[in-house]
Amino acid sequence: MPTAFATLLPAVEIARLVRAGEVSPVEVVEAHLARIETLNPALNAYVHVDAEGARSAARRAEGAILRGEAAGPLHGVPVSIKSAIAVSGMPWETGSRFRLGVRAEEDATLVRRLREAGAIVLGVTNTAEQLMAWETDNVLYGRTNSPWDPARTPGGSSGGESAAIAAGLSAGGVGSDGGGSIRVPAHFTGTCGLKPTPGRVPATGHFPPCGGPFALTGVVGPMARTVADIEALLRAMAGADPGDPNGHPVPLRSSAEVRPPLRIGWFEDDGLTPVTAETRDAVRRAAKALGDAGFDVVPFRPEGLEEARVLWWDIFGRAVRLVLEPLVGGREHEVHPNLLEFLEWTRRQPKLTGEALLQVEIARDALKARVAAQMAEVPVLLCPVSAGPAFRHGEREGTIDGVRVHYLDAWRYTAWFNLLQNPAVAVPAGRSADGLPIGVQVVARHWEEHAALAVAAVIERELGGYTPPPPLPL
Repeated sequence: MPTAFATLLPAVEIARLVRAGEVSPVEVVEAHLARIETLNPALNAYVHVDAEGARSAARRAEGAILRGEAAGPLHGVPVSIKSAIAVSGMPWETGSRFRLGVRAEEDATLVRRLREAGAIVLGVTNTAEQLMAWETDNVLYGRTNSPWDPARTPGGSSGGESAAIAAGLSAGGVGSDGGGSIRVPAHFTGTCGLKPTPGRVPATGHFPPCGGPFALTGVVGPMARTVADIEALLRAMAGADPGDPNGHPVPLRSSAEVRPPLRIGWFEDDGLTPVTAETRDAVRRAAKALGDAGFDVVPFRPEGLEEARVLWWDIFGRAVRLVLEPLVGGREHEVHPNLLEFLEWTRRQPKLTGEALLQVEIARDALKARVAAQMAEVPVLLCPVSAGPAFRHGEREGTIDGVRVHYLDAWRYTAWFNLLQNPAVAVPAGRSADGLPIGVQVVARHWEEHAALAVAAVIERELGGYTPPPPLPL
């Protein structure tokens, strides 16, 4: 099987071919390793590849097929894991010199579950330092480039994952998302990513640990090239775990249960931060496609989004400052400029006190209830992922409709739903004037990932979904 073909197949198709004996897991893994060897030097998506471990797992997977043993739903599927998540024996450093040389002693719960479903872990991918940027660069491994344009970022903090998946260096994988870090990279690279309800996928084994600020806004979730692959990865990983304080045994329903006429509310922008013309067009075309498919599509923007953005920054920015500042103090020379820049942004407001943080958490719960009440009649939302497509490395501002849009404001569109804890999917829906991917965001009510995935699948089907990036200049 040609390398490019094998490495761009959907994960569920790879698994089907393996189970049917039409392709060998060894062949699939070798094709991915060859592609990594060719393209990773230009992308810098992986920080560690366990070639021998992957080959050994592939041989075991092939042996199981030859012996007629039962095969899991992801049998023989090569996956990658963000290096903020523990994979036994592999670097677990989050791009930080403060964690240099740290290797996981055991698999995170979600990694163990993926292996039990038959997936083969190829390696771990690059991330923003300490996960505090929407681009992927750090002092240990440097910057990751977009397979669509090496001068642009694949997003962050799960940018290594998005670059690897978009370029066919893995069939799918796992990222984490505290303010858009799964959805923005997926949007930037023309792939799919799900931020689930907190606790749907155990964050056990994630660094930083799933407690404190990360537990309030952050989650781990699947990234892949198709919505069906996202659902397959989610199904393999989902389920409560004692190590995750958000865990709850809510059954994961199937997207096949969702049928029109489900009501979907859509909006092009929040009235404060403009979006590019191509972004508006992508949302409009997605809304039309859903209407044509029989859904009840209505203009609707929930009240309270700006309040959600402010409260999110209190938790993601001001509260995280309390953790990072003592760590970085006196060691600024060891830290990437992006992290120092993030800390400087957090210092523009007074430090949070314990009383203030308590008030933030109370206000967050009240706002969650208000938005949940609004979504009782409009159970799914359609909106942008970001104000525009992937930016150039190091860019911090751009002009949209004559308005200067700052880096932080561009990603309010994802941050709302971290604060509110709604599941949300990014799915490809268009292209910019420069040919860059544009995604849209589908948001559902708490624990209703199946509804978001079903709606995203319709958009994918009607608007074309993933397409491979152009060949990289090597």
